[in-house]
Amino acid sequence: MGLILVLGIGMVLVIEGLVFALAPSRLDDLLKLMNQIPVETRRLIGLAAVTLGAVLVSWAISAGAM
Repeated sequence: MGLILVLGIGMVLVIEGLVFALAPSRLDDLLKLMNQIPVETRRLIGLAAVTLGAVLVSWAISAGAM
């Protein structure tokens, strides 16, 4: 289980790092856009992302990927 957590965190860091490295100016635009979205909507988007991520990880584990 620990290895899976480390793998997941590593994958997130790679993707986030690519955004910062390849399109730093687009982050400013994204932050301005995110600021226009109500807090509750952002919270729901975050919860949906967490749920989808957990389902995908669970499915990958049960399918024998790890």
